[in-house]
Amino acid sequence: MSAGVPKKIKQWMRPSAAALEPYDPAFSPVDINLSANENSFGLPPELQSAVADALKATPTNRYPSPLAPALRKELSLVYNIAPKQLICGNGGDELLFNLFVAFGGQGHVVLHCPPDFSVYDLYAGLLECPVQEVPRDPTTFKIDEDSLVEASRAATITIVTSPNNPTGNLVSHGLVSRLCKETSGLVVVDEAYVEFARSGASCVDLLGRYDNLVILRTLSKAYALAGVRLGYILADPGVVSALAAVRQPYSVSVLDQSAALAVLRRRSNLSDTLEKIKQERKRLYAGLCGMASLGVTVWPSDANFLLVRVPSAHKLRCRLRDECSILVRDFSSAAGLKDCLRITVGMPQENDSLLRSLTHLLEESCNE
Repeated sequence: MSAGVPKKIKQWMRPSAAALEPYDPAFSPVDINLSANENSFGLPPELQSAVADALKATPTNRYPSPLAPALRKELSLVYNIAPKQLICGNGGDELLFNLFVAFGGQGHVVLHCPPDFSVYDLYAGLLECPVQEVPRDPTTFKIDEDSLVEASRAATITIVTSPNNPTGNLVSHGLVSRLCKETSGLVVVDEAYVEFARSGASCVDLLGRYDNLVILRTLSKAYALAGVRLGYILADPGVVSALAAVRQPYSVSVLDQSAALAVLRRRSNLSDTLEKIKQERKRLYAGLCGMASLGVTVWPSDANFLLVRVPSAHKLRCRLRDECSILVRDFSSAAGLKDCLRITVGMPQENDSLLRSLTHLLEESCNE
């Protein structure tokens, strides 16, 4: 952990690395984990069997194909694009880092719209990129589109997250088109959660129009493969070539590739699970809205999580963990998110437990 690095060691580090704090998801052993935006339902039994068979048949004594050609071909069929417009990585995090390595650095401005994914700032700091922010509206979390377009003209990398983490709202195709037209740099649309969104939310259909559009996707969320660590980028072949030049040679293992391919080839089997998550999101949202008299505010979401403002959020999060064995994510110290928690949509019984526990703890606090 960088906070514990001795001064003697720090003097050998590059200053941008020595100044960083580690990314800490604050996991704890609990009965119900609703903190990491995973697919709480997991893979259906038929997909679990397919993955097990694929892994069993995969030799591990040979290095993986560096660019995962079979996986890229399968993904190209999903999106009806050429394999040369795709690159895979060790989760979306590695691909974001590679983007910053290839296109960032001193003098290369990274523009984003907080509150959003904290890793953008983490990687920008490490790669010594100047950062510019266009903060979201503090009440609705909408983006000031005109301000963002204006700021993008001086940016090398402009990032919009759709659905946004942790607020759950989408960006419009119109905004993405304006950004692609107005900036001379890259426009990155982080769509890690888009499979949970309403129909037509993805910006993939804009790929053919703009050679500076980059779309980040992952199998960690909707595809229930968070442990596999498999992300991918859809972009112009030239951008893909730049990313291929800076990537680690064998970052996607043979086991990762085999598991991902097994699920992608049977992706239709996930449709029921995705629909259940959307229905549970609707039910969880309604339940949280019903706690308004207890000081709860909840925002609509197109992702598999909800952002909730509650009285004394940090204390409540600790009580949920320690007294109810339920873990949610605490965002209460983040700029613009005072007293906010992010709650992953769980399975029905998990959501029921969460709603009961929240109601009990908030009513208890009101009576103190």
